[in-house]
Amino acid sequence: MVFTRSMRSGHRHVVRLEFTSVLEMLDLVQIVGDHVARQVGLDDDTIHWIGVAVRESVINAIKHGNQGDSAKRVFVEFERAALDTSAELTIRVRDQGLGFDPSLLADPLAPENILKSSGRGIFLIRNFMDDVQLVRAPGGGMEICMIKRVEAAGASGNPVSA
Repeated sequence: MVFTRSMRSGHRHVVRLEFTSVLEMLDLVQIVGDHVARQVGLDDDTIHWIGVAVRESVINAIKHGNQGDSAKRVFVEFERAALDTSAELTIRVRDQGLGFDPSLLADPLAPENILKSSGRGIFLIRNFMDDVQLVRAPGGGMEICMIKRVEAAGASGNPVSA
């Protein structure tokens, strides 16, 4: 596993993780994500739901993107940024798989899919995060970019420390 933390760049802080396609890495990714989310100023409930989104995206990268191939890598990046009136947490998860067309994802709420035991990960992620983009990564594979925004202090009474 590779862990890098970039130096502070203006009001942005970035933590990058790179690891093989093994599910045992989920707990470490969760711990790092929770820590970065707290630094942004998010509350415990929001941190929980972001954690669910991160776990879903990493599981998708390992199982569906990299097909469980331990020779392929998963890349996770947490970026916290202080903006003029808010802060935001951006999370990117990238795999080295073949990729897919996001427009072809089945609707998990369609009657024929309601009883299926899988196929809800992206749906849940989109509901837990403020912005979600799925794109083919430049070097192959897929990347999901998820953003959660936090109001600035004064607007919600919570401090923002990015």
